[in-house]
Amino acid sequence: MLRSLFILSAAGLASAPAFAASYAAKPVVPTTERFVARDIVWNCAAAACQGATTDSRPAILCQSLAKHAGRIESFSVDGRTFSPAELDKCNTVAKARPGAALAAQ
Repeated sequence: MLRSLFILSAAGLASAPAFAASYAAKPVVPTTERFVARDIVWNCAAAACQGATTDSRPAILCQSLAKHAGRIESFSVDGRTFSPAELDKCNTVAKARPGAALAAQ
């Protein structure tokens, strides 16, 4: 009986869902695209992009967004905002987007 209880509780832990982190970002040049980048679906509106995933690599997710959306002005994970140094590292891979020069002025 104890063995059955142990097996059931182990199976319950194995099937427990992982908690998804909430991500928000503001590209320098606003976009209204929806796209998948790495392990996250980004839903972008004029003000910001949002997504959620169980992936715990915020720096890589920021860089994957920058590759699609261009330079990122702000990036946060569950309310924790990236520092200027983290944003600089994220933006090293940002693709140039039309209108980016105007938005940076």
